[in-house]
Amino acid sequence: MSTSKYAVVDLETTGHSPSNGDRIIQIAIVFIENNKIIDTYMRYVHPQRSIPPFIHQLTSIGDEDVKDAAPFENIAEEVADLLAGCIFVAHNTDFDVSFLQKELVRCGVSKWHGKTIDTVELAKIMYPTLSGYRLQDIAESLNISLKQAHRADDDAEATALFLLQAIEKIKTLPKETLNRMHERSFAMKSDVSTLFYEALKHVRGKETSADYALFRGIPYLKSKLPATAWSQPIDFPADVPAKDRVMQKIDPSYHVREGQAQLMDLTWQAFVEKKQIAVEIPTGAGKTIGYLVPALIRAYETKQPVVISTFTNHLVDTLAEEVQKLEKALQVTIPTTVVKGMANYISFGKFEELLHFNDEVYDDSITIMQLLVWLTETTTGDLDEVNVSGGGQLFIDRIRKRSMRVKKDERVADFYTHTIKNCQQSMVLLTNHSMLVNDQQRYDPLFHSISGLVIDEAHQLNQAAIRTHQQVFSYTKWKYVMSQLNGLSSCQLLFDIQDILKRFHFNHKTTTERLQHSFNEFMLAFDESMLVLVNSNSNSDNKQTTRTVKPLSKRLRSNEIFDKVLRKMNDYIGVTENYAMPIQNLSSELTLHEQAALNEWFYWVNEMKIKAGEWIELFLEQPKSSTTIWMEKDSRSLPGSLQIKKSPVNGAQVIRDFIDTFEGEAGIVWTSGTLTAGQQDRFVLDQAGLPSSVPLYTFDAPANFYEGAHTLIVEDMPDIQQVSNEEYIEAVADALIQTAVAIEGRVFALFLSHDMLKKTHQAVIDSESLQEEYMLIAQGVSSGSRHKLLKTFKQQKKAVLFGTTSFWEGVDVPSEQLSAVVVVRLPFTSPEEPLFKARSEALVAEHKNAFTHLGLPEAILRFRQGFGRLIRSSDEQGFFIILDRRIDTKSYGTSFLQALPTSSVKKVSLEGLVNEIENCYNE
Repeated sequence: MSTSKYAVVDLETTGHSPSNGDRIIQIAIVFIENNKIIDTYMRYVHPQRSIPPFIHQLTSIGDEDVKDAAPFENIAEEVADLLAGCIFVAHNTDFDVSFLQKELVRCGVSKWHGKTIDTVELAKIMYPTLSGYRLQDIAESLNISLKQAHRADDDAEATALFLLQAIEKIKTLPKETLNRMHERSFAMKSDVSTLFYEALKHVRGKETSADYALFRGIPYLKSKLPATAWSQPIDFPADVPAKDRVMQKIDPSYHVREGQAQLMDLTWQAFVEKKQIAVEIPTGAGKTIGYLVPALIRAYETKQPVVISTFTNHLVDTLAEEVQKLEKALQVTIPTTVVKGMANYISFGKFEELLHFNDEVYDDSITIMQLLVWLTETTTGDLDEVNVSGGGQLFIDRIRKRSMRVKKDERVADFYTHTIKNCQQSMVLLTNHSMLVNDQQRYDPLFHSISGLVIDEAHQLNQAAIRTHQQVFSYTKWKYVMSQLNGLSSCQLLFDIQDILKRFHFNHKTTTERLQHSFNEFMLAFDESMLVLVNSNSNSDNKQTTRTVKPLSKRLRSNEIFDKVLRKMNDYIGVTENYAMPIQNLSSELTLHEQAALNEWFYWVNEMKIKAGEWIELFLEQPKSSTTIWMEKDSRSLPGSLQIKKSPVNGAQVIRDFIDTFEGEAGIVWTSGTLTAGQQDRFVLDQAGLPSSVPLYTFDAPANFYEGAHTLIVEDMPDIQQVSNEEYIEAVADALIQTAVAIEGRVFALFLSHDMLKKTHQAVIDSESLQEEYMLIAQGVSSGSRHKLLKTFKQQKKAVLFGTTSFWEGVDVPSEQLSAVVVVRLPFTSPEEPLFKARSEALVAEHKNAFTHLGLPEAILRFRQGFGRLIRSSDEQGFFIILDRRIDTKSYGTSFLQALPTSSVKKVSLEGLVNEIENCYNE
């Protein structure tokens, strides 16, 4: 049993800087000994200044709460005595320890000395799949009581409970895992090594659980085949009462909706008759259950799987959750496999090799510890499950599975191999659009002999087909690959290979000089080519924005420097390959570390060969008429921001190629909330290359579904085409501030341009109108993925989220967390956007109007998707606010408004907008 005593500390303060006058307003300490909470301590502290409004809102601690409290000077010695001899635990020790030390010194008390445990660091290690590591996130995920976040007493108690839970979990890890983690724990920023040492003493002499298998000494959870399907057949519910009975198993109060019932019938009919249909069904109509029920029953009836594809991996995971809910409701087992691209899965062999290297940085070490824990829990090997830092992502990229070839001892442990095998025994295969359109390029396609295919979020399939076949040159990624073999004074891999050559008495001095010379020649040519690209079009770049997107002209690509780069690159690849060749046949005589170094060397040589092939395709091959190539760069970060992209103009041919394989063999259902675009009702289907013989069914939302939606056009905004960018941004910032104040936050502001988003966000900050009480979250400015930004938004009472293209759709936020969607500009694609330009030129060549056949319907689709963020159920209420006056002043404006579902539309001034919001909330 541990003899350590832990003091779990939390501080609430007036700010982050004691040197600038910030002070503690509440301190709480929870003491743990022998794995039990033994005592607590809490004091309010008078800060000798007023508590800022933001801190009052955050903590609910105001001047009234501390008016009778003593200043910290009066309790500093008491606190120091309490902490003496304890391990200091806090959720972010960097803040709590640092702030407390400065306050102790200010009060004339000696600094605290001892070990620390940061529960943020500990949570990342022991719970690697959590979506966030704020204390609220952890408490919610692990069912830990947290009465009121940002109160020191509640936070300290929750942190203490988490520490106890984490300690218990550490004890359950296999001893082989604990040994590897203990070795790396000394590289952590806090003293978590003490916890792993105590756990090792606890498991000493115990057998590893039979639930785990070992791969080269690394424990992982044994895989299980999908369970067999339900034993009792389920008939398709042909009439409404039968459908009601099925739906009431999911929710006793539920009745099937009209559109949902029709979707069930249409899906069933398409599968039985092996035909192709398209169905637009709006938000709130129960689309997912509407196609899942008939799909599952058909799969069971035919003993052939059904494939369901959606746009992103996140949506695939959401679908998997829906299937699990359906299993529970129907009390059946539905053998299901989630299938993602190979690179989503861990290469176990590569991971094990990298464990033998000694040059880990902190991000590598903590990521390895996360992975060691994750391997004892994961049933999929899907690396998307692991929440790692930006630096950790570089390590993750090195262990992604790149090839089906594995060594004999790895086959039984290979997660991707298990996934492919599971597909053969599953009734439901869930995948993403990119995986779906690429499947026919596999030697042995996965999606064959199926009973049906559902393409959800079908409006995104064309874009997915384009992106899947898009090639991208990224300056930073190329530099990263090139630096792995040479070019850095501390290139550890090169030193490792040199040490092996020395050990076997190979004369490496001459070859090392040749390697360095070849690398320098290659880099000189490469840097010269980057200079050519960076300086191109510099005189014509738009001075209003730092970002440039330009076609890569034939004249530019014909520059001899690109040929020269390829020659020097091939020379360098040849030299690097030959450099380590003398030791390739000495495998049996190499240590594990040496073998890992050799494998790593040839891995990067192969990566260079892949880059050489990409260079040819991007810079030296003549692009086909069906492709376009362009350059993107940002003048603020050159050459780091430089990218070259080559892409098919549309994905229709790719889609047709794989759809043809199912024609007459399986039913296909295309479905989405947005398939039609105003008068162009087959726009999405035409873009995907579907023939006119494929019927399109559209359903309205349930009656009164959009009663709570209020569409407001702000008519006194400046005309975006008549004023400068700066003037319009100033007006947008003012409108957002007034909307946020009237609605008390919960606002999405949807932009098209990152540049306008950043400038508007800064203008709102500069106004200082929202800064004290509101959380301002900006895509591309605030750190984190779209998913993380959205989660942060949901957790704030008062927040404004500034989002671009990806926030126009695929985002679910309940009404209590989202009250207004603000459309800053009508969502037209820029005519200079390379793919749009190429598609427009193709239409013009066919004597078609590019605006009416492409620009307008594309914008209407995106507009409808933006509206769809607002109302997700019939009892919700919200405001769809349009700041772009062109919706009222241009003839095409009515096309946008007519594309919206039934809802009230009003023209108002900015003052009238505020009144409308206030009146609505006061009703």
